[in-house]
Amino acid sequence: MDLADKKILLVGLAKTGVSVIKCLNKLGSHVVVNDIKTEKDLKDILKELETLNNVEYILGSHPQDVENIDMVVVSPGVPLDLPFIEKLYELNKEIIGEVELAYRLSKNPTFIGITGTNGKTTTTTLVGEIFKKANKDTYVTGNIGAPVIDTVENTNENSFVVTELSSFQLESTVKFRPRVSAVLNITEDHLNRHKTMENYIAAKSKIFMNQTKEDYCVLNYDDDYSRSLEKICNAKVIFFSHKEKVSDGVYLDEDNNIIIDIDEKIVLLNKDEISLPGNHNLENCMAAIAMSYVCGIDLDVISETLKTFGGVEHRQEFVKTLHGVTYINDSKGTNPDSSIKALESYKNPIVLIAGGMDKGSSFDDMLEVAKANVKAIILMGETAFKIEKSAKNKGINDTYIVKDMEEAVRISHQISKEGDIVLLSPACASWGMYENFEVRGQDFKDNVHKLK
Repeated sequence: MDLADKKILLVGLAKTGVSVIKCLNKLGSHVVVNDIKTEKDLKDILKELETLNNVEYILGSHPQDVENIDMVVVSPGVPLDLPFIEKLYELNKEIIGEVELAYRLSKNPTFIGITGTNGKTTTTTLVGEIFKKANKDTYVTGNIGAPVIDTVENTNENSFVVTELSSFQLESTVKFRPRVSAVLNITEDHLNRHKTMENYIAAKSKIFMNQTKEDYCVLNYDDDYSRSLEKICNAKVIFFSHKEKVSDGVYLDEDNNIIIDIDEKIVLLNKDEISLPGNHNLENCMAAIAMSYVCGIDLDVISETLKTFGGVEHRQEFVKTLHGVTYINDSKGTNPDSSIKALESYKNPIVLIAGGMDKGSSFDDMLEVAKANVKAIILMGETAFKIEKSAKNKGINDTYIVKDMEEAVRISHQISKEGDIVLLSPACASWGMYENFEVRGQDFKDNVHKLK
């Protein structure tokens, strides 16, 4: 892919955008950078780019003259229905994302693509750990935090690029073809961006659209949406299930043994030997087993990693026990279904801290589950009153509206008793209050550690 002297419009100057600019600059492209934020807002990022030549900036507004652009690279946070983007489509300009660009520039590594509404980060991290323990040249990238474009110079045909992919990243792919793909589950999320579930599912499905019968696609048999994707998938489908015995897949038998039944029937290990708690993590582990197995990873390596894997930060992360109260950070719970999985993992009384940016989701199902053992809910962000109304309709009347995390943690400390769990699982995006869910989770942990 020769991009020398090409005029490339980059839309969205975030972490991924910086990596794209640096890559394109090395390739000799003329980069036009656009962001609706002002130069003042972006001063720290711009300082990182100030030594680069052949880069121009259009900041604080969208570009007007786009006729002479050769190609467009959009950051994941940029909606593709913006008027100037639609104009670019009308002009037949190629519009791709960073994942697609990295795929085209790469030197033929084995791509493993993982998507789904929930469990992506845990599964991606776990697969990465399995491959690293198998001494494979492994890069864990994508929505998990490291741009895929950063791997281009270092990978080759012997490398594995384990990539977490959001619907935002997938909708701007064109030729991207992973050797192994996975759709872990699909539940209502990001409807403020995708408008309908059909659009959301279509974006997720792009992960396998270029695969052939030479490739593998791992699907969740227990999830109706994920299971139904078999009908439109050309790759060899590998199912996983903790409820049914599936052929050509990974399942749980009557003795709680995890069985691999793909080429032959193999008893890998018992469910109770897995280090991660909860059925949702069992599903994540089964998906990781399937992906690792079809890539030829040694069974002992897979088994040992599942027994020792410690999970990921901000996903049901133990923070502290104080006066018999356990504080858990699940800041990565950015939608109601994710928070349901966290709530179902505990039997103790829970003080739930929730709320954030409204993505158009309903909270009724989450609060139906919460009735079982949530004793109080502390709410913040733009969804606070929406969640409170739903909670009261479900009979949960002990609610508190707070202005920030410091107040949320202080009140949770005051109302919790020995044996309780204080669980941060917001069921909402962090934007508007925080830069990302990591910053939100760290704020929670910092305030917990300040408690006397």
